[in-house]
Amino acid sequence: MWVFGQLKQFWWPYRRTLYASIIGMGLLTAAGLVRPFLLEELINRVITAGDYGLLWTLSLGVIAVAVLRGIFNYTRQYCGELFGQKVIYDVRNALYQRLQYVSFKFYDHQTTGDLMSRLTGDIEAFLSFMTDGITDTSDFFFSYGFGLVAMLAINARLTLVTLILSPCIGITVRQFERRARPAYSAIREAYSDLSTVVQENLTGIRTVKSFAREPHEMTKFAAQNENYAARNVTAQNLQGTYWPLMQLISNLGTVLLLWYGGRMVIAGQISLGGLVAFFSLVGYLVWPVTELGYLVNLFAQAVAGGERLLEVLNAPLDIADRPQAVQVTDIRGDVRFERVNFAYDRGHPVLHDISLDAPAGSVIALLGTTGSGKSSLVGLIPRFYEATAGRVTVDGRDVRDFTLKSLRRAIGVVLGETFLFSASLRENIAFGRMEASEADLERAARVAQAHGFIMELPDRYDTIVGERGLGLSGGQKQRVALARAVVCDPRILILDDATSSVDMETEYEIQQALRQVMEGRTTFVIAHRLSSLRRADEILVMDDGRIVERGTHEDLLRADGLYRSIYEVQFRDRDALVHGGGGARGVREHGAGDAPDRGRGVEASGTEHRNGAMLPDGRRPRGRGRPAEGGTA
Repeated sequence: MWVFGQLKQFWWPYRRTLYASIIGMGLLTAAGLVRPFLLEELINRVITAGDYGLLWTLSLGVIAVAVLRGIFNYTRQYCGELFGQKVIYDVRNALYQRLQYVSFKFYDHQTTGDLMSRLTGDIEAFLSFMTDGITDTSDFFFSYGFGLVAMLAINARLTLVTLILSPCIGITVRQFERRARPAYSAIREAYSDLSTVVQENLTGIRTVKSFAREPHEMTKFAAQNENYAARNVTAQNLQGTYWPLMQLISNLGTVLLLWYGGRMVIAGQISLGGLVAFFSLVGYLVWPVTELGYLVNLFAQAVAGGERLLEVLNAPLDIADRPQAVQVTDIRGDVRFERVNFAYDRGHPVLHDISLDAPAGSVIALLGTTGSGKSSLVGLIPRFYEATAGRVTVDGRDVRDFTLKSLRRAIGVVLGETFLFSASLRENIAFGRMEASEADLERAARVAQAHGFIMELPDRYDTIVGERGLGLSGGQKQRVALARAVVCDPRILILDDATSSVDMETEYEIQQALRQVMEGRTTFVIAHRLSSLRRADEILVMDDGRIVERGTHEDLLRADGLYRSIYEVQFRDRDALVHGGGGARGVREHGAGDAPDRGRGVEASGTEHRNGAMLPDGRRPRGRGRPAEGGTA
């Protein structure tokens, strides 16, 4: 009952509806008890004694009981369903709300399939008990209690005979309950695993087909499906063992009652009508007990589902507003990191003693190997995660002093893995500012250089994009994502590898858009291509969670450190193309600081101008105006 106690906040407000359902069930059971006594009168006074005048009276009595039972049954069913649906409505909303506000850390340890299973299968299991289980449980007590009283009123000795096998039934039910709960918990876990496999497969179906791994995925699904089926078979085996055993005990009781009751009728200790009436009441004791298996089944599934729901509902809100948090208003965008440390899990630090100063309007670029801590660092600004030591400030104030909503609205984030909703382009662009006017949306799209291709689409801004932006190219999705950030007019902009998934030509176009987007905003740029970083006011080179180099593009090249090494790798092939070989040697011979800007055609993206510009040695660039570049993954 601990699970239902923890969920009391959801069902307690609707307790009156529940009471109405329980009262309806009680009246339904009580009305049913009238029929055995009418039957007794029919046998003893009409059939045996020949008083046929009572026949019409008894018949009308039976009809009246049937009508009353119909009314009470409707009340029980309607109120029970209403109660369950209201409770589950609130639980489902609370779950979804919790999933919106838990931190990124929660999702680091969860799978989409598992969460979907909780929002569907586990809720349905809990709903079944709320709508049917509670009223059926009350029916058990009403039937057993009222039936016992009625049977005692007819004959106490027969009642005691009926109760002889009750301890055996109780022991059987208890054993079934102890084994059913873990069995149904295992079913819920298996269903979660199965949902995860399906969700991951459908999300990554293009990857599966690209590598011709359909057989592998089918084998993996079959294994989880077999596990789910096996868990269900185990649970059904429990029920298959329970029901015959309960039926056997029930039938033994019936045989015992028939033998003993028949002897009493022959001895004149009870009338034939009384025995028949008593037999019709036996169901009020035997049926509820045999139905305990069904109730235990519902209860076990509800508890298993409820426990999984509570894991989400009780998930800690690691990042929340402080009691005295203030709104972000009219910030300049000065960002400082003051000796910041961070770890996703205790004992595994990701950032070590990070200090940096990003004045308002400056561009800070971050470069480093995968896992060096770049994304973790910028994720501390909008408080996707919380620093474990030190502090991050905006305009001299700790970011934890601002409300989360206002802080994040002041920060625009564009990720390398662009996500678009299955909605119109207008809705996707306006996602962060739904009240934006048509002019605002178009202005943002123009700044992000998305307006051009949008106007070429059949429905323009009303064009519906597919799941995760399917139907658009990588560059188009990135530009829509840029427009989505720009329309919010953020003072701080985070570009986390925003051009990683596009080709060099598209990168060139996005770079032009970025120049306008970044103007007047404090911008943090993460990229693996140096061409995206070299115009930054300061470049931070990170390695193993530490800033190992910092400075401008020219300063870092002269330092001959990690940045210089990365630079030489990325521009080696292009240098060989331009100068006929030499690789890194050629870069040094012509001046490392000049290599990226040779000729009018070389833009910030390292892409040659596409209008036929000449290279420094008089040759035209190959392939749509772009020289080949190596190592620019």
